[in-house]
Parts: sequence; C-alpha cells; structure tokens
Amino acid sequence: MDDTLLYPRATDSNGYWMKVAPGDWTSGFFPGCLWYGYELTGDTAFRNAAERWTAGLAGQQVNVHTHDVGFIMFDSYGNGYRIHPNAEYKNILLRSAQSLATRFNPKVGCIRSWDNRKWQFPVIIDNMMNLELLFWASKNGGGQDLYDIAFSHALKTMEHHFRSDGSTYHVVDYDSATGRVLSRETHQGYADESVWARGQAWAIYGFTMSYRETRDPQFLQTAEKAAAYFIGHLPTDGIPYWDFLVPNIERQPRDVSAAAIAASALIELSTYTKNSENKGAYESATKKILSSLCQPPYLAEGTTSSGILNHAVGNYPAHSEIDVSLIYADYYFLESLRRYQRMTLQ
Repeated sequence: MDDTLLYPRATDSNGYWMKVAPGDWTSGFFPGCLWYGYELTGDTAFRNAAERWTAGLAGQQVNVHTHDVGFIMFDSYGNGYRIHPNAEYKNILLRSAQSLATRFNPKVGCIRSWDNRKWQFPVIIDNMMNLELLFWASKNGGGQDLYDIAFSHALKTMEHHFRSDGSTYHVVDYDSATGRVLSRETHQGYADESVWARGQAWAIYGFTMSYRETRDPQFLQTAEKAAAYFIGHLPTDGIPYWDFLVPNIERQPRDVSAAAIAASALIELSTYTKNSENKGAYESATKKILSSLCQPPYLAEGTTSSGILNHAVGNYPAHSEIDVSLIYADYYFLESLRRYQRMTLQ
C-alpha cells in the first residue's frame, strides 16, 4: 500500500485541490466521498478507489494528538464498514476510538480539542462530531466507558456552549484541574458573541447524532434549538453567510459547508422530532438548501473548480480558504443527497 497518499482539502485560485497529509483533520473526507459515490451509483470504480484511499489512513488509528481522529477514521473506515462490514475495518475503528478516548479529562467531563493553543483545556463545538466514533465503538465491542465519555462530552457541551436563543459559542475553555469554565470565545467566527455558521451546523448535526445514539430527550431538544436558530437566520436561498452576526452581512461570503452539514443533519432530525411543525420546517429548509446547492452559483459544474460545490469558507479571520471548494462541504453534500434519496424512497 502506498502510504504517501495526500488528501484533497481545499481548492487554490485555479480550482485545483491543495492536498494534505493523512494526519490532517480533513483527510477522511475524500475517502468518505468515494464511499458515498459508490453507494449512490453502484460503480465499483468508486469502491476500489475508496478502499485504496481509506487504507492510506490506517496509521491514524493510533493518533492521540487530535480530537479529529473521529473525523479522519469514521468518515473513511466508518463508511467503509457500514457498507461492507469486515474484521479489519472494525478493529481499526475500535483502536481509533481508544486513541480518541485518551483525550478525555474526567474533571472537565470532555475530550480536549486542541493542544498547544492559547487555552488551557479548549473544547470546540466541532468536537461533537467526533463522538459518533465513540458511540459506535461502545456498541461494537469497545466497552461502556466509551459510551460514557461520549455522553459526558455531549452533556457538558449542551450545558456550556449554548446561549439561551439556541446559538452556540465556538470555543469553551475549561480549567483542567477543576472543570470550571474559564472563557467562551471564538476562533473561526467573527467575534466571541457572534454565531459562526459552520459551528451552528456542527451543533445541529452533533446533537441529532447524540440523540440517535442515546435516545436522551435533552439532546433532541438541544438539536432542535440549534436548528431553529440556524433556519431562522438563513437568507432567502438557504445558504448562510459564514457568520450569522457579522456586520455588513450582505457583503460577506457564503459558506456552502455550513449549508451542506445542516442539510444532512436536518434530514435526520426531521425523522426524530415529535413536533409536526418542526418537521415541516426541517424538510422545507432542507429542500431549499439542496435546491440551491444543486445549481449555480453553488454547484461547481462548468467552473474551474475540481470540487463539487463552490463558495465555502474555511477560516475567515485567519484569511484562509475563503470562497473556495472544501472537501468536507462536498462530503456532507453527498451525504445529504444519500439521506434525502432514502427519505423520499421510504
């Protein structure tokens, strides 16, 4: 196996993919796109490519230096195992979950997000997405402790990342010795008290998934609060600006990654809600978002981009990956198409 594979992350000014090493947080999304391509089309060429690019990530199962081992491994090996269960993929996923669990601090009740940053024990809203690996592992031979870690992290995030209106903070910093909240800030949003669009989408998705895995009603309520804020602040075409509260918003770039993540989450959330009005709102928003993503200017077909979607924003405050194609926008777009297809066929 070629272990020097580099993985698409974002397009450059000419529309070509800029590539990253297997340890980058985005590396699992390209294999995941290939698995979804196989699932949507049945074309074995997608499966063969998915297997090759997934195998290139095998070394990440022992990566204890990032909370994003969940993204890296579950979007690649997780989709592969879901489509074609096998012992090799299962064992790799279980080992990956153990690696992720090493970042849990019982005093804080959360998995540490970043190392070597300005915060003592930072937890970002994105980290909700990595819990799916732990929930899966706990049900597939990994042990109750993995479930307990994931549940604790979701509970603490619910308690400390949300404002009363259902919007979310990006970063909560904790005292690692006592678990006390030190600050609530942003890293990729406009300001500490603004609402970063992709972070809000992560919240909808993460708590919808947590409800699926636990059936705890407080997680469903939290997902619905996050969804209400997101939907209530969308422009008419359903594609959010990169931050919901940035000044001069109509002059700001859109973020299709936030739109695609939210669309996928809302499809699932619509199957769990007990409120028929909410169900209608989720289905309507999903249709609006997907309709916009499937046509110009957001669909990249006919442009110079190598991606599927145009007009994504990675990290605006850092002047990084602004108005480009992003591999994770493409991944969640494909996932939302698969989920929507299955929903309409039922």
